[in-house]
Amino acid sequence: MKFRIRPQEELQVSLTPLIDVVFILLIFFMVTTTFDRNSELRIDLPEATAKEKPGSQDMLEIAIDAKGQFFVNQVRVISSTPKALYLAISKVVGNNKDMPVILKADGKTPHQFVVTAMDTIGRLGLTRLSIATNIAQ
Repeated sequence: MKFRIRPQEELQVSLTPLIDVVFILLIFFMVTTTFDRNSELRIDLPEATAKEKPGSQDMLEIAIDAKGQFFVNQVRVISSTPKALYLAISKVVGNNKDMPVILKADGKTPHQFVVTAMDTIGRLGLTRLSIATNIAQ
């Protein structure tokens, strides 16, 4: 008995459908992504109901007024630049990286000044940060 040998077709993997799917996903993510979102919201700062703990003398207090001026332990920092704040805080802290830090900001303070203060505190290696709030009556 003589069998015919059929010629086998070469199997090929076509990448065209895969490329099409990836391209469609790329277009989908580009269309649905929001790159810049600005919002104008009025935010009331939170109020705490707990009583204040009696603090120790070895504490760093950073206050920011409505104009964005920094005060380190009730002493005004000459400039509102991050470098001036860094120097003022490092002068008070010294080598004590475990010193607790209390950040007080006015309700009308631009958010950038609060972020600058938190960034400076982080660059100095201080990890015990508390943000002060108003006490509700």
